[in-house]
Amino acid sequence: MTDVLRRGRASLAFAFFAQGAAFALLVTRIPAVQDRYGVSDALLPVFLAAVPVLAGAGSVATERLVKRVRPSRVLRWSQPVVLLALLGAGAGGSGQVAVLAVALGVFGLAVGALDASMNMLGVSLQRSYGRSIMLGFHAVYSLGGIVGASLAWVGAHWQLALWVSYLPVVAVLLPAVLLGSRWYVDGEPAPEGEARGAGGGVGFKLLLPLCLVMTFAYIGDSTVSNWSAKYLKDVLGGSEQLATVPYNVYMVTTLAGRAVGDLGVRRFGAVAVVRLGSLVAAGGFAVVALASGPWVGMLGFTLLGMGLCVLVPQTFAAAGRRAFEQHGPGASDAAIARLNIFNYVGFLIGSPLVGALGDAWSYRGAMLVPMVLVLVTLGYARSFAAQPDRYGGGHERPRTADVGRGSNGL
Repeated sequence: MTDVLRRGRASLAFAFFAQGAAFALLVTRIPAVQDRYGVSDALLPVFLAAVPVLAGAGSVATERLVKRVRPSRVLRWSQPVVLLALLGAGAGGSGQVAVLAVALGVFGLAVGALDASMNMLGVSLQRSYGRSIMLGFHAVYSLGGIVGASLAWVGAHWQLALWVSYLPVVAVLLPAVLLGSRWYVDGEPAPEGEARGAGGGVGFKLLLPLCLVMTFAYIGDSTVSNWSAKYLKDVLGGSEQLATVPYNVYMVTTLAGRAVGDLGVRRFGAVAVVRLGSLVAAGGFAVVALASGPWVGMLGFTLLGMGLCVLVPQTFAAAGRRAFEQHGPGASDAAIARLNIFNYVGFLIGSPLVGALGDAWSYRGAMLVPMVLVLVTLGYARSFAAQPDRYGGGHERPRTADVGRGSNGL
């Protein structure tokens, strides 16, 4: 394995870490953001929904942008914008709702470009390595989320102003990601006469099963992130302090599962890992729905982290691989950008769906809906298998051209 690939992998891993930290710093301080700007309870959902909607738009724009420039350049410039937008979200004051709207708008658009380009580079690096490494990148993202959430707790505990909490983090991460971007590695160029990132041949039928899996996975994830605390406290009778634990447990088990997940994919294959993850996640939702008390519920959220953690990274990997196998190098990036939109679709659907069902029916019953959706993933597991094709037999293996060039050489 070349030094170029090793540096590319390390620099991209740091980009995943930085994004995990930045996103956690924003979402875990939403109550503080609301208080700082004086946003009403009625207006807050509009702001929160706007971020994933704009992120979807950013992902669509990235699909078109990578036809002209390499994904490494999109990532190089979108990540600093995300960090600066985070700082901007904490810089305004009471009544300056327009400042918050602009900051969150920029954050959403840049996050869409960042998520898409980051996973494009991850999939192309995995193809260059010839073995599963995508779960490792998402494990580092989870680690960044834990660090970001911990820093947010410190800021809240010490009652620091938002900009005081955000400034040191941005001051450290911004120059670090700009420096690290020098070693990003793009995948192989498209063949002569084929436009870079051309995705016209990637039909929706090819991606539909993976788009559904991505949506279902994020419905499950948003259920945990938005409702675990309320569920443990109001339904299972846990204390207010204990109610803060399930999401932290979920994040830690997600990190642990992703850290070892690549080994499972290499040994047993992506199909087997996705099936096992779906079954474990469905079991987790069942335990949560049937739990007799808070500690049993905690076990359910632990299982959810271990199961759901493998689905998203493997879905990105499968989309890039299937597009590459059937249509060549130009199609992989387009497929990932399109799939990335369903990340935000699942996020938008999940929380309101569970909340509406919980209010109209019961929160125990509401937990069975994401359980069923995760089980549906079992029917699409074969979509994660490699297929023989005209571009190399359907197996990921190192290719000289895949190593490409460091982005600083473009």
